[in-house]
Amino acid sequence: MTSNNHFISIIIPIYNGATWIENCFKSILKQTAIGVLKLELCICDDCSTDNTPQLLSDWKSTFEDAGVALKVHRNADCTKGVGYAKNRAVKLSQGDFLCFQDIDDVMLPNRILRQYWRALQEHSHTIVGSQFRRDPANSTVRYTKWANNLTQEQLNLQVFTSHGPTVIMPTWFCNRRVFERIGGFCECKKGCPEDLVFFNKHLNMGGQISRVDEILLVYTYHTGQATFSVNEVQRLEQTILGKYIKFTIWNAGKQGRKFYNSLSEENRAKVVAFCDVDVNKIGKKYRSFDEHRRRFNNEVDIIHFQKAVPPFIVCVKTDLTDGAFENNLQMLNLKEGDDYVMFS
Repeated sequence: MTSNNHFISIIIPIYNGATWIENCFKSILKQTAIGVLKLELCICDDCSTDNTPQLLSDWKSTFEDAGVALKVHRNADCTKGVGYAKNRAVKLSQGDFLCFQDIDDVMLPNRILRQYWRALQEHSHTIVGSQFRRDPANSTVRYTKWANNLTQEQLNLQVFTSHGPTVIMPTWFCNRRVFERIGGFCECKKGCPEDLVFFNKHLNMGGQISRVDEILLVYTYHTGQATFSVNEVQRLEQTILGKYIKFTIWNAGKQGRKFYNSLSEENRAKVVAFCDVDVNKIGKKYRSFDEHRRRFNNEVDIIHFQKAVPPFIVCVKTDLTDGAFENNLQMLNLKEGDDYVMFS
């Protein structure tokens, strides 16, 4: 194998990361890519108040001895947020490819080489992720199972769920052109899911998602870790529902009704039915009240899923019914992306 002289930039934003620097940096120095590819580590210290600046300085010679340049931008005025820190770190970099990493995570030895070779096989407008292992192991079990077991096709289809990106940001590896085409991460200081906004822009511009089906990262979970939500309904309406003449909502319960009431009047009119398995709902009708217009919406029938007609917007969380929902969906021999879209 030859490296084609490609240059890889590892991008890490840091704010008060002293606790994790040693483990993270040691994992980078164990990369099998060292000596095969040209690597650099580019960091933006977003005004840390612990001893992060000193530690970064202390590690510089260690990386240089390994043939890896360590570049650091210190934002000394005030914290400007994760999006700013990522953008500033990328600005420092010179790599043909960008490998994103969080300071509290650990990359396994083959990560960069595996993702680099996959990236070479993909279109230049592709984000390549990987499977991951959670630490502690019993945290976010359902989410980890979902993310690690999506098929390559589903990585580009199950993009309307509450889970967020189908490949987690600390596993992202991409051609520099991906970042430049998007224009970087949004720089809102608080409350902005900069990775999800970037991910959605990438998809909206025709970008692709791929994954190395191997665990290449240990992904650290913190109690109280921030979660975000964005208006995925609006994005679904723009990219999917505009193509439909009519459709069925799978789930006549709380999630399905919430989705229905979030739709524009135009798209609510396309809903021909709710479908469900609950005998207490089947045969009834759902009629919501529009608070804005001060009137009731049209009645919508609730029918058994076997009598429903695709396409479906599926508002059911997976892996919660001991496989019953998944078996029902499989029974209908539907094709994801054509006959149904997961939205939960």
